[in-house]
Amino acid sequence: MVRKTPASVLRSRAAAGFVITVLLTSFVAATYGFGFYLFAQIVTDMRKDLGFGYTVVGTVTAAGQLGFLLFALLGTWLSTRVGGGQVTIGSAALCGLCLVLVPLTDSILVIGILLTIMGGTAASVYVPLVEIVGRVIDYEHRGKALGLISSGTSYGVFVNSLLVPSFVGSGNWRGLWYSVGLGTLMVTGVAAFTFLRLGLFRSRSATAEDSSGAAEDRPAARDDSARAGWRMVLVRWVVIVWIMKFLNGFACMPFQNYLSPYLREGLGFDIGFAAQVWGTIGVIGMLAGFAVGWLSDRIGVRTSMLLCYGMFFVSAMLLVLAPVGYLPMVSGVLFALAFYPIYGLVPAYVSKSASGAAATVIFGVTNVTQGLGGIVGNYTAGFLKTLTGDFMWYYVVIAATTVVLGVLTMRLPREGSPESAVGPGSTSSRTGKDLAHA
Repeated sequence: MVRKTPASVLRSRAAAGFVITVLLTSFVAATYGFGFYLFAQIVTDMRKDLGFGYTVVGTVTAAGQLGFLLFALLGTWLSTRVGGGQVTIGSAALCGLCLVLVPLTDSILVIGILLTIMGGTAASVYVPLVEIVGRVIDYEHRGKALGLISSGTSYGVFVNSLLVPSFVGSGNWRGLWYSVGLGTLMVTGVAAFTFLRLGLFRSRSATAEDSSGAAEDRPAARDDSARAGWRMVLVRWVVIVWIMKFLNGFACMPFQNYLSPYLREGLGFDIGFAAQVWGTIGVIGMLAGFAVGWLSDRIGVRTSMLLCYGMFFVSAMLLVLAPVGYLPMVSGVLFALAFYPIYGLVPAYVSKSASGAAATVIFGVTNVTQGLGGIVGNYTAGFLKTLTGDFMWYYVVIAATTVVLGVLTMRLPREGSPESAVGPGSTSSRTGKDLAHA
C-alpha cells in the first residue's frame, strides 16, 4: 500500500503534465499561427475585397510587432500580480475573440486594431509558460515539454496551410477567421476547466507542490511577490540571457523573413524551389522542438543551445559561401532544426534555474528583448540590402552573431546548479535526480 501511493501520484502528475503541454502548445499555435501569421497568408484576398494597399499592410504588420512588445511587458506585470494561469487563459480567450471579430467588419482600421491586439496576445500567452511548466512538469521533462510548446507556431501555420485553400478558394476568407476563432475559444474553455481542476488559478504558494516537506509561511509567500521578483533577477546570468534573446531576435527573425526574397531575387531560384524550402522548414519545425528538447533533458540545455547555434552558423554560411544546387535546402533543414528548438531551450533554462515571480519576470523581459532584437535586425537587414544591393551581407552578420551567441552560452552557469539558482524556494540548487524524486 505504501509503495503504490507514490506511483499513482507520479502517474497522475505525468498525465497532468501531458495535458497541460498539449493545451499550451495549442495556445501558441493559435496566438502565433492564427493571430500572428494568418493575415499574412490571406492578405491578397482581403486586399481585393476591402481595397487597402501595401502601405496599410506594412503599418498593420509593424503595429502587430508593437503590440507584441507592449503585451510582453503587460503580461509580465499581470502575471506577477493576478497569476500566470489567469494571464494565459485570458490571453488565449482574447485572441479567440479578436479572431471572430475580424470578419465582422469592413474597416481596415478596426481590423488593424484587432490584429495589433492579437500580436500582443502572442506575447502575453507565452510569458507565464515558465511558471506554469515549473508547477506542473517535473524538472527532468521540462526541456522536451517547452521544446514541444515552442513548436506550436509551426503547428498553427500547418493548420493554416490546410484550411486556407478550401476557404479562400471559394472566396470565403471571412469563414476562415470564424473557424479558427471559434476553435481557439473552444480549446480555451477546455483549458480553463483543466487549469481550475489542477489549481493553476491559485497562487504558487497555495499549491501542494510548494508545500511538499513543509508548509510555507507568510513571509516566504510575500517574498514571491512581483517586487521581490524584480529584485531577484538582477544577477549575471539573467542579463546574459536577456542579451542572448535580443541577439536571437536580431539573427533568427530576419533569417526567416528574408530567406524567400534572397533565394528568388538574390540567388535566382524559382518560386517552386523557394516553396519547397519553406515547406521543409515547416515540417521539420513540427518535430524539431520536441526532439531537441528531449535531447536537452539528457545532455543539458547549454549543450543543446551550442548545438543549435552551430547549426545556425553552418546554415548561414551555406547561403553565403555555397548557395548552389540543393545546398540552400540543406541550409533550410539546419535552420529549422535550430530555429524552433531555440525558442524552447531558453525558457527551459529559465525554468530549471529560477522559480516563482523571478522566473516570470526573467522570461517576460526576454520576450521584450527578443522583440526589440527582431525590429533592429529587420531594419538592419533592409538597410544592408539597400546599401549593398544584396541580402547576402546580412547572412554574414547572422553567422557572426551566432558565434557571439555560442560564446555567451558558454558563460552561463549549468542549469540546476547553485550558481544559477534564482527565486524563493528555487529548485535549481537540487540536481535533476533529487527533483525527480521530490
